[in-house]
Amino acid sequence: FLGAGAAFAQPLPAAAPVNVVVVSASAQLEVPQDWVTMTLSTSRDGSDAAAVQSQLRQAVDAALAVAKPQASAQQLEVKTGSFGVYPRHGSNGRIVGWQGSAELVLEGRDFVRISTTAGKITSMGVGNVAFSLSREAQQKLESEVQASAIERFKAKAVEVAKAFGFEGYTLREVSVSPADQGERPMYRMRAASVAQAPADASIPVEAGKSLVTVSVSGSVQLR
Repeated sequence: FLGAGAAFAQPLPAAAPVNVVVVSASAQLEVPQDWVTMTLSTSRDGSDAAAVQSQLRQAVDAALAVAKPQASAQQLEVKTGSFGVYPRHGSNGRIVGWQGSAELVLEGRDFVRISTTAGKITSMGVGNVAFSLSREAQQKLESEVQASAIERFKAKAVEVAKAFGFEGYTLREVSVSPADQGERPMYRMRAASVAQAPADASIPVEAGKSLVTVSVSGSVQLR
């Protein structure tokens, strides 16, 4: 029981921070892309769904027979892509035939082996070529760029503190942005049909570069 005249202690309002500034810095690094993903595809059309599916399977098996002996971890990896058979409808809405497509994906670091293998596959044609950074290269690059961005942030904070007549700073809060990878796909490929491409012809490819950027921002207390 509190007697008359007793008073509850009220918390004092927090003092507004003074001599606090917001600092930001970023770092970026551009490196050649070291990973290529080449997608080969083929399509078939016919009146019988089973026949179309069988033809697609034969095309994929023939491509695998060429590609799998060349496979090597990280250098040339082989995997099947999409595979499907769908009805083709006439003007009356009834099924008048079947069409299907299949894909085979070649990817890895060895551009020469991948392009040469793709050129030897006659049952499928090159539909798409994409370049990127391998997982290992991207992780290493992000770590390097992040470290550089943090060092730039610290140097800028010291510079700002001295400019305002202070000896240094204390870090209050900071935010490090995730790495932003900008693709610059400067590549070339020959869009030759399977019938036009010689059996031993390689597919010319040329990778571009990836630009990775990391930003650091936060507030510091000048002291």
